[in-house]
Amino acid sequence: MIKSLIKLLLSPRRASIKPSERLKPLIILGNGPGLRATLDESSRQLAENPLLAVNFFANTPEFRRLKPEYYVLADGHFFTNTADPNVSRLLGNFASVDWPMTLFVPFGAKPLINNPQVRIEHFPLKAMEGPRWFRELMFSLRLGMPRPRNVMIPSIMIGLWLGFKEIYLCGADHTWIKTLSVNERNEVVSIQPHFYEEDARELERQRIDYLKIPLHQVLDSQAVAFRAYHVIQDYAAPRGLRIYNATDGSYIDAFPRKRL
Repeated sequence: MIKSLIKLLLSPRRASIKPSERLKPLIILGNGPGLRATLDESSRQLAENPLLAVNFFANTPEFRRLKPEYYVLADGHFFTNTADPNVSRLLGNFASVDWPMTLFVPFGAKPLINNPQVRIEHFPLKAMEGPRWFRELMFSLRLGMPRPRNVMIPSIMIGLWLGFKEIYLCGADHTWIKTLSVNERNEVVSIQPHFYEEDARELERQRIDYLKIPLHQVLDSQAVAFRAYHVIQDYAAPRGLRIYNATDGSYIDAFPRKRL
């Protein structure tokens, strides 16, 4: 709690999100391999409800077909590595968006996008921890969130802050544990598949990142993510906010399962 208070003193800004009454559920499109089944089998539901996309989704053909109303970027890689061809392509696709879209980025991030159709909103990428009453107060004030280990965590919180009472998670497989191994050089190998065909440069970037991390830290990091979902569920359920996991075979065990 003390650490969280220090974070607030250093950066007291809260999300510039204005909640409003939402009559339809929000569908969050994670980029896990399970999203492919959703795209193939639930086109009507995707067309009829607001969508939130993340990360490199804009580099796929589905981006222009589905036209998501919301988009979330959280990883600093998107803002500090514009020389990466995949990031440059992403920013170029944002620049050519021809429908109203809100892009959510952390405070301090300055995406290089000049497009009147894309509105930039900021959110605090700060973990608020401590007694339940304290952290949930911080969540309600939009001053922070559970530890944002991956982009799905801030995406869910942003959906709640926008005023959605019902959220569905698609493409949220989180089956990374299946892909973990350690090679003969004691290097951790983690394959993180997506619903789209993986780019060789991005695969190499991920491989190099994992070479520096011992296995126990990788497992600790994954535990942080799964724990954060339970913190979100503990916050949402008593307030009548429903989060459903609509991803077949997902490892997330915090939210009830429900198909779109």
